[in-house]
Amino acid sequence: MLSENEIISTLEMLKNEHLDVRTVTLGINLFDCVSHDLNTLKKNIHNKIIKVAGNLVNVCDRIGEKYGIPVVNKRISVSPAAVFGAPFSTSQFVEIAIALNLAATEANVDFIGGFTALVEKGISKGDRALIEAIPEALTETDRVCSSINVASSRAGINMDAVLIMGKIIKKAAQLTSDKDGLACAKLCVFANIPQDIPFMAGAYLGIGEAEAVINVGVSGPGVVKKAIDRAIASDPDIDLGRIAELIKRTSYKVTRIGELIGREVADHLKIRFGVVDLSLAPTPNVGDSVGEIFQSLGLLSIGVPGSTAALALLNNAVKTGGAFASSHVGGLSGAFIPVSEDLNISESVRAGYLSLEKLEALTSVCSVGLDMVAIPGNTSEDTIAAIIADEMAIGVINKKTTAARLIPVPGKKAGESAYFGGLLGKATIMHVNNADGSNRFIRFGGLIPAPIQNLTN
Repeated sequence: MLSENEIISTLEMLKNEHLDVRTVTLGINLFDCVSHDLNTLKKNIHNKIIKVAGNLVNVCDRIGEKYGIPVVNKRISVSPAAVFGAPFSTSQFVEIAIALNLAATEANVDFIGGFTALVEKGISKGDRALIEAIPEALTETDRVCSSINVASSRAGINMDAVLIMGKIIKKAAQLTSDKDGLACAKLCVFANIPQDIPFMAGAYLGIGEAEAVINVGVSGPGVVKKAIDRAIASDPDIDLGRIAELIKRTSYKVTRIGELIGREVADHLKIRFGVVDLSLAPTPNVGDSVGEIFQSLGLLSIGVPGSTAALALLNNAVKTGGAFASSHVGGLSGAFIPVSEDLNISESVRAGYLSLEKLEALTSVCSVGLDMVAIPGNTSEDTIAAIIADEMAIGVINKKTTAARLIPVPGKKAGESAYFGGLLGKATIMHVNNADGSNRFIRFGGLIPAPIQNLTN
């Protein structure tokens, strides 16, 4: 139970510290929509999404207003499209994406995820057709998000899929060159993808999930920063152990708020409640930044020596506090470091404090990976695939989720700016070693074996 002072501090979080429920994501199983006829499949998809999600936005708005807690985004995730659309061709998968987009538009949600394939061990006919459809599908739609799982700690890294994704990312960027490669902002390549992510672009409804489920994503980097600032101001001698305890207590309160909203939305919709994903997901707004937390912890900027240790402290404390607050914590949960979506992190790249290599090191202890990273437009397919492979290796060896959301911005080079708009923000394009070169290692292909499990050190 929260004390009176903790209740008051929670109200302060809502009023002045950017606390919100970042997303309520409704997962919908579409496997019963399958048909050998494309038009029938599209009709079934539309009818089921509208039937299940038609009232989602109204319910979220009503409950958010009731508690004074804004639900910023309302989203839908669906079963992996590569599975329910397995018989269809690449061009037909583009039509499936358009059907998903139309249903999401009618339901008035912000995004729909699940244009997804799970290829960590091999690529089926349906997987390949979906993957090849991604550039056009994400160009032709504005709400569809795509995720491809190319690696896992049990299967290893599918390097054939990694190389293909290098090509797909490059093509998606070229098709949206007038928008700085915006299609790539809706595409995420994963290792160890969870089945219950509420955050985009990774959200999809896992095969082991219920018929329909409500997952909630809660964010609060501004809340954590202000808590640290207050604690240091009142006790300049506070040590890192006590700061970690403070972050845990703050995360506990934020998680409880998320579960409260999620369960009430689920009850109103008569849908099962899934998980709270407590993730410090920033926005481009001042005061709502993960990067600013590093400065509150005494660092000049994210990216300078000490940043990895600080992020490890932050991530573990957030997860610990969330796990204590709820038996249903899932998704990604922890600290996100998306470059373009965090004004402070984007500025650290511009100022030269944060390089791609240091960012990769940080992803060994964060909860996502190389997220919303703008790179030069001349970066080759091989180099993009190699960056992905490095990130996948971090996830596979450490048995954690990692991902790469890379945006090769057409016509622009390192040091220039890319503009994506809204929550996606803007970014300084990062320097990439051997940006336009070839990579023989990547082109060997095959499967990098899973790590041995009993000799971890």
